[in-house]
Amino acid sequence: MHADVDHGSGAVSSGDEYFAVVERTMQDFDYQEHGLVEVLIAAQEEFGCLSKDLLDYVSKKLHIPLSQVHGVATFYDKFTLETAGPTHAMVCTGPACVIAGSRDVLAEACAYTGVSEPGQTSDDGLPNVREATCLGLCDQAPAALVNKHAQVNITIDDVPAMLQGRASSPQLKVSGKPRILTGPIGRLEPTDLDAHRSEGAFTALERALCTMAPEGVIEEVKTSRLTGRGGASFQTGVKWQLARDAPGKIKFFVCNFDESEPGTFKDRVLMEGNPFRVIEGMTIGACATGAREGYIFIRGEYPAATKIVEEAIDELYSANLLGDNILGTGYAFDLEVRHNAGAYICGEETALFEAIEGKRGHPRLKPPYPTQTGLFGKPTIINNVETLAVVPSLILNGGEWFFQWGTDRSVGLKLFCLSGHVMQPGVVEAPLGLTVRELIEQFGGGFDGKPQAILVGGAAGGFLHPDKLDTPLTHEDLGQLDVPIGSGAVMVFNQSVDLWQILQSLAHFFVHETCGRCAPCRLGTLQIYKLLNKINLGLAASADVHSLEELGGIIKKTCVCGLGMTAANPALTILHHFMPALQT
Repeated sequence: MHADVDHGSGAVSSGDEYFAVVERTMQDFDYQEHGLVEVLIAAQEEFGCLSKDLLDYVSKKLHIPLSQVHGVATFYDKFTLETAGPTHAMVCTGPACVIAGSRDVLAEACAYTGVSEPGQTSDDGLPNVREATCLGLCDQAPAALVNKHAQVNITIDDVPAMLQGRASSPQLKVSGKPRILTGPIGRLEPTDLDAHRSEGAFTALERALCTMAPEGVIEEVKTSRLTGRGGASFQTGVKWQLARDAPGKIKFFVCNFDESEPGTFKDRVLMEGNPFRVIEGMTIGACATGAREGYIFIRGEYPAATKIVEEAIDELYSANLLGDNILGTGYAFDLEVRHNAGAYICGEETALFEAIEGKRGHPRLKPPYPTQTGLFGKPTIINNVETLAVVPSLILNGGEWFFQWGTDRSVGLKLFCLSGHVMQPGVVEAPLGLTVRELIEQFGGGFDGKPQAILVGGAAGGFLHPDKLDTPLTHEDLGQLDVPIGSGAVMVFNQSVDLWQILQSLAHFFVHETCGRCAPCRLGTLQIYKLLNKINLGLAASADVHSLEELGGIIKKTCVCGLGMTAANPALTILHHFMPALQT
């Protein structure tokens, strides 16, 4: 029993009684280390902060050194060690929200609560106001998250209502042609399993388990040439084959729903509107590769999506579509949700594994690759939400069905996230190969003002000059411009925007989000930010701009993971495509 302690409220009680919620969470994980992040999340939500007494209690109960517990508690943005008020407001300052006025909203929120800057807590217990790098609501900017209630399209006048959780709620905004992945969104209740099954949901799973061999399932995915839709673009079928061939009886299947890339919100829309399709694709993949256990890893800023996914999983267990002996076939697959406590780096697959294991989200060196040594040291398949949503159609229609869209090297359909200065922002389902101009004019309602630049692929992507608007959205065409499709973000900036300030804010994002493990990223991102700050202040010489390009090239080649490798992309594409005179 923990000694009686004073927890800052004036009450003195036994640790086990006071920390009852924490104790129950530890029990759920059998007092194992891999439950540490989830335990701290439960504590943060219960008490509003992680006190020294609480960290000491968790350390002793889980038999983890206090230094390690403290290290995890200080790694993730969601955790705070200082007492705050009962209301926690996060105002998004990602690029789409900034150009829509979120800085003014943030300043007004600080003034309203009587603090001079974000992160401070007022003496009278009014809401704690903080910045958020992105909330995945770029199509309805400016956005905020107050406790677990997302709010959108906020103006300065909305601040009092926002802080009380009474501003406008998000809507699922989807368009495109054809609507295969997103068809039920907006028509069917997301967790009404009977309604989804009446329109064919889980027919593909039944076919895969009852009439196809696992090798046949993988072969159809390989035939389709489906590549990962999260940014890496590795062939899905090849990944599945490698994992199936890996030795060992224990294998894991992970769905990466840590959608933290600024400008990206397609996975949120999929999971909030059509979670059964994603879980069906995941279950098909798990049974084909021999995985018996799986995890959906969800970013902490998606409370609504989390609730929907958890409800969907419960429905599937009740219907014998998850668990033991699925559909009477003898296949078994158990699925649970794990949460990111606020770290962009955990979108990188091996950092994600570390988070699920209860550790700081530090990327691992590769090789070994996840298909050989992944989660808990076992062969692991990890796919993005959108990637898994494609799988049921491949099983029902055959892999070659996917060829009717796209190009030879960029096959199939893709979800794009339109935001910024477009008339109708939202998720667009469209074939690869559509040009940037066609995407915006056909499905985004056209441009809002004269375009100055288009950011493709999010913060890790690159900028297109307006004279490149007729570039097809394919890996091969964008690759010639050093601009990746990445997560599918397409953010438009009109002539009213100062692009150097946008670049500086993106650079600040990477400074904040680097895990600090490797020197090129830890130091390089900071130097890029400082150089951009000099440019914005009008203090830079031409040599500084050349230094920016040189530094960007160095960290692109030397960083351990994708965060550092792509951190300089926006600045480099601005230099290459917008300032050719500087390349002499």
